[in-house]
Amino acid sequence: MALTLEEIAGHPALHRSIRVQAQAMNRTYEINPRLASVFATQQRWLMAHIGLALHFRREPDDYRKQLTAARFLDVIRQHDVASRNTADAFIKEMLHYGFIEYLPATQDARIRPMQPAVFALEPVTLWLMAHLHTLDSLDGASRLAMFLSRPDALAMVQPLIADGLLSSNPVREPKKTFSLFTWLNNGGVVMDWLISGVDPDHANLNRIPTDIVSIGDFATWLKLSRTHLARKLRAAEELGSVGWLGQRGNSVMWVSPDFYQEYISAQVVKLAIMDAAFSEAFGSTAPN
Repeated sequence: MALTLEEIAGHPALHRSIRVQAQAMNRTYEINPRLASVFATQQRWLMAHIGLALHFRREPDDYRKQLTAARFLDVIRQHDVASRNTADAFIKEMLHYGFIEYLPATQDARIRPMQPAVFALEPVTLWLMAHLHTLDSLDGASRLAMFLSRPDALAMVQPLIADGLLSSNPVREPKKTFSLFTWLNNGGVVMDWLISGVDPDHANLNRIPTDIVSIGDFATWLKLSRTHLARKLRAAEELGSVGWLGQRGNSVMWVSPDFYQEYISAQVVKLAIMDAAFSEAFGSTAPN
């Protein structure tokens, strides 16, 4: 049986496991920042999951049931994820950078099936592996080993994860500070980097220290405009969610307990969705 949201949230090892997960996400970003930018905002993250689910659920012998621009735009509309123009621009960007590619021409020239490039699946695989490792660390199960043993594992579980994400109100409507960052380019990376530097033993402090000192260095690592990042951090500061222990921008940054808990809660929701999907796809994940 999959872990419930309550079991995950109440696990004594959760905070340390989440920190390890955030550090893994940072490493994934460093491998290919441009490719990681596909998941740069909440909206792009959901659009990418929709596209992947359509690809993995395709019927190879029926080109009308493969990933096409028309089918992608239709699902985006059904779930109210983005405007048609935004979704269309996303497809064009993915094609431009080679993250998706057209398949050979079909009998109907009006239909142009697409598929993700092989290399573009790497960050998705690493993302899933990091979360399976977190779940395994909570109950001693072997999800990650099972995933790695199945060549078709990503195709089996990703569409189910996408279904869960798209139908989750907490995912679609995040809380105040989390929402602020989810609309920032690379906002998820910003949050992962902040939390990766938090010692869980300090989580009960009124101002929880991170290991970030320089906004300039932070922005450079993120491949993000320092001005843009500073503006978002100032907005988060006005909410009381972040701050500096000394001079702004030149001392250790802290996060508030509320923001820290928002991040943890968002990870719990996502982990529960992923574990339910994994259990549906592969059955029992009980410890050996």
